[in-house]
Amino acid sequence: MAKENKDVKIHEIVKYPDPILNKAGEPITVFDEDLRKLVEEMFASMYEAHGIGLAAPQIGLSKRLTVIDVSFKKNPEDKLVLINPEIIEREGEQYEEEGCLSLPDIRDKVRRAAKVKVRAQNAKGEWFEIEGEELLARAFQHEIDHLDGVLFIERLSRLKKDLTVRKIKKLIKNGEW
Repeated sequence: MAKENKDVKIHEIVKYPDPILNKAGEPITVFDEDLRKLVEEMFASMYEAHGIGLAAPQIGLSKRLTVIDVSFKKNPEDKLVLINPEIIEREGEQYEEEGCLSLPDIRDKVRRAAKVKVRAQNAKGEWFEIEGEELLARAFQHEIDHLDGVLFIERLSRLKKDLTVRKIKKLIKNGEW
C-alpha cells in the first residue's frame, strides 16, 4: 500500500470512487510530531504522484489537512500546509482546466473564484490567513473541496459529470483504473 522513500513513507493515492473521497474530513486537534511526520509524508507522496496539492482523504485519512506547492519543488517557500482550512473571502471568477490525483487522466474546465482568502492552522496549530490568486486560488479551492468530500467532477455540468463517471466505470470494468 505505502512504500518507503529515503525514510519517508510514500502513501498510495486513493482513487475515485473510494467512499472516503466523498466524506468530510475530521478537524485536527492534536499538533504533534506524528502530524509533522504526516505532513512530510504527504509532500513526498504528492511529489511522487506529480501533483501540486494533496488532501489527507486522498491518502485514505479522513482529516482536514492539505499540502500545496504550486511551484512543484522550485520554490521551497511556496510549500503550504493548511490544517482545518476555511475560505473566508472569494472574489472574481476563473474558468480553467483542472485535474486530480484521485482521478488520473481526467481533466476538465471548472469555474472557481479568481482570488480567495483562507484561514487555516499550520503544523504547530497557529492560525494564519493567506490569499491566493489564479492557480494558487484554484489549488486552495480544489483541496478544501476534498476536505469537504467534494471532487472537482461534481463542479462540472450534469452532462459532463455523467460522461466522466461513465468513462471511469468503463475503465474500472476493463481493469484499467
